[in-house]
Amino acid sequence: MATPDQKSPNVLLQNLCCRILGRSEADVAQQFQYAVRVIGSNFAPTVERDEFLVAEKIKKELIRQRREADAALFSELHRKLHSQGILKNKWSILYLLLSLSEDPRKQPSKVSSYAALFAQALPRDAHSTPYYYARPQSLPLSYQDRSAPSAPSSGSMGSSGISSVSLCGLSGPAPTPQPLLPGQSHQAPGIGDCLRQQLGSRLAWTLTANQPSLQTTTSRGIPNTARNVTRSRREGDTGGTMEVTEAALVRDILYVFQGIDGKNIKMSNTENCYKVEGKANLSKSLRDTAVRLAELGWLHNKIRKYTDQRSLDRSFGLVGQSFCAALHQELKEYYRLLSVLHSQLQLEDDQGVNLGLESSLTLRRLLVWTYDPKIRLKTLAALVDHCQGRKGGELASAVHAYTKTGDPYMRSLVQHILSLVSHPILSFLYRWIYDGELEDTYHEFFVASDPTVKTDRLWHDKYTLRKSMIPSFITMDQSRKVLLIGKSINFLHQVCHDQTPTAKMIAVTRSAESPQDAADLFTDLENAFQGKIDAAYFETSKYLLDVLNKKYSLLDHMQAMRRYLLLGQGDFIRHLMDLLKPELVRPATTLYQHNLTGILETAVRATNAQFDSPEILRRLDVRLLEVSPGDTGWDVFSLDYHVDGPIATVFTRECMSHYLRVFNFLWRAKRMEYILTDIRKGHMCNAKLLRSVPEFSGVLHQCHILASEMVHFIHQMQYYITFEVLECSWDELWNKVQRAQDLDHIIAAHEVFLDTIISRCLLDSSSRALLNQLRAVFDQIIELQNAQDAIYRTALEELQRRLQFEEKKKQHEIEGQWGVTAAEEEEEEKRVQEFKESIPKMCSQLRILTHFYQGIVQQFLVLLTTSSDESLQFLSFRLDFNEHYKAREPRLHVSLGTRGRRSSHT
Repeated sequence: MATPDQKSPNVLLQNLCCRILGRSEADVAQQFQYAVRVIGSNFAPTVERDEFLVAEKIKKELIRQRREADAALFSELHRKLHSQGILKNKWSILYLLLSLSEDPRKQPSKVSSYAALFAQALPRDAHSTPYYYARPQSLPLSYQDRSAPSAPSSGSMGSSGISSVSLCGLSGPAPTPQPLLPGQSHQAPGIGDCLRQQLGSRLAWTLTANQPSLQTTTSRGIPNTARNVTRSRREGDTGGTMEVTEAALVRDILYVFQGIDGKNIKMSNTENCYKVEGKANLSKSLRDTAVRLAELGWLHNKIRKYTDQRSLDRSFGLVGQSFCAALHQELKEYYRLLSVLHSQLQLEDDQGVNLGLESSLTLRRLLVWTYDPKIRLKTLAALVDHCQGRKGGELASAVHAYTKTGDPYMRSLVQHILSLVSHPILSFLYRWIYDGELEDTYHEFFVASDPTVKTDRLWHDKYTLRKSMIPSFITMDQSRKVLLIGKSINFLHQVCHDQTPTAKMIAVTRSAESPQDAADLFTDLENAFQGKIDAAYFETSKYLLDVLNKKYSLLDHMQAMRRYLLLGQGDFIRHLMDLLKPELVRPATTLYQHNLTGILETAVRATNAQFDSPEILRRLDVRLLEVSPGDTGWDVFSLDYHVDGPIATVFTRECMSHYLRVFNFLWRAKRMEYILTDIRKGHMCNAKLLRSVPEFSGVLHQCHILASEMVHFIHQMQYYITFEVLECSWDELWNKVQRAQDLDHIIAAHEVFLDTIISRCLLDSSSRALLNQLRAVFDQIIELQNAQDAIYRTALEELQRRLQFEEKKKQHEIEGQWGVTAAEEEEEEKRVQEFKESIPKMCSQLRILTHFYQGIVQQFLVLLTTSSDESLQFLSFRLDFNEHYKAREPRLHVSLGTRGRRSSHT
């Protein structure tokens, strides 16, 4: 059994050469290279592949030879062959039979030497142009032998089986290539002109159709001398300085067009360009023209090198392979032109057309005929340079950049390539927006997926934009919408567990199923493409928001956050504070969460909170913060709201931590208001009781003044927090949510809302100094409460003793005794004196407390006035409405209007 290597095309071709020539592998190396060049040539057949036309020619030839019975038998056999589907290339078989029947080398009795048959090479019409051709890497082919001076017929050998395979001219038979069969001189008669005229390509005949009479004259009356002279010059002179004819240059140029070195024009590796051999005897005009034409071969090599390197690179991705396919398509058209040019040159050789005639192929005509292909190859080479190292959407952007040109010819070429290159991207895009599927193996699409991200972070982290891969013909707004469409579909399926088919969400339109559809789409990017993206975006986003609002009550949960965590439910918060006060005044370490949860449920049932949805009340809970030494229940208590499922996408952990910070701040501020309310109640209740203690009136007055200052401060702060911060920000949030077109708009509006209340409630890093001063004010309020409680306790004890003393004295009088004895009266006066002596200490304690409080407030006002936030500046004006602090603090003397003007100038 043959090994795989023995079945390779190279080995089989070499065995064929050995079998035909009857020699060893070492002896047929040169013929083997020649055969490889013939098979690997890029020229296409110049005959029309019409099976029935060839069959008719065979029948006419049989009839011409008076073989009518054979013609009838051939017709019957051809009919049977046509009815069977075993053979695919019937035309090729019939054409081979026709060629063999007309080949004069085939004798009626027997076939002459197989070596002579092989030495004649292939007919010019049997060549093919493969769509993609890669030279076998295992063959160390060298084309330098064409210029070997020892070859007598190097002009024929130098054609790579393309332009030197003509069997004969009008002047007689062509010589057998000597390098193939040294020592043999077999010659064969030529093929008739009748068949050859029918096998020429359309363009080759178009090039000569304008001079039919001249061609006829040439074929009939021109002597063979001129053509033979030309042919002898092509075959070369073995001398030092060769006389190179224009015909030889034309033949070399056709090789150079394919990237193959000619006899006289070769690639210079040092200068990276094609150069004419220095020993060639050429005029300057011919040399310059040849160099200009050779640029086409250099451009071809540049493009071919890029495609050969990238076509087999899988990591290049689908977009890159589409780009290579587009380049191959353009090269195929280029090879078609070369095939036509070669056919024209071969036709001249066969018919003996002189180069001096108007219809002959010259360098100047090549310049004209290759002008447009040169522009195309220049454009392709520029694209290849610009696209080096790029892939995916980045490569499509590089191609799209070349469509911005004023040359309509170049623009149409690049747009055609762009339609092919962008087809995979549009296929990715439509699969993503209509199915939510992302099949991007080589990371070419501008939407990236992270498979390690869990479901709860799907919306935020799993899908992102690869900005470098966004094609330049897709705007950032369009790419953001594309991302949101597919993300919404996946969010519905994986997080919301909504398995509604995409077709019911979106009116699916026909996608770009072919490059032509992509090309049509590019002609109307602003309307058709934008319309598809917008339709899918609006319908998908609307469906997602409907599911979140109706099935998962997103807006209801948002309002619950406002009512409970931002203290919007006033009656509930007040009643909760009343119920929690006995528990929260205790040390934090003695609290139990289940006790506080029971109190919370009691507060819910006793207020309007009971009318909320059970789903909302189920999520409301109590949370105890981390305990620090000396903390009371007020310092660690917090309300919590449990979120999960789809609503956790809006209320993320970061958002809930912000809500916790804001709740603690608002809870502390609410507690200050609660404390001052208790202080005012104490004033009102104890003022009448302590009228009988007149010496205590000064203390009460001082205490009342300080409490009034604090009440004013807290009321203004509460007004600022409640109305200017929370209510205004909430109103903006609610309006944005009502107008939101997608979930991202809701998330962004919610984050802006939280950031606003964090910064305006002085909880951000830039307001740390203000927050410290505000907490110091809160501490002074607690100090006042403790001091006042101690003062009232002392005063009420004193009042109680005095009432007991008076009661005792009255009781004695009723009993007929003295009211008091001298000793009891002296003791009472001593105790009253001690109480009077303690009053200055109470007054001094209140004065110290007042001094500290006013100093803290003054510093707070200074910070407010220097703030960049206008609302904080106006807050300072309201806190010091009567300019009480302004009179005591020089830094507050600058008016608010002047300060505002100064800040605006700076």
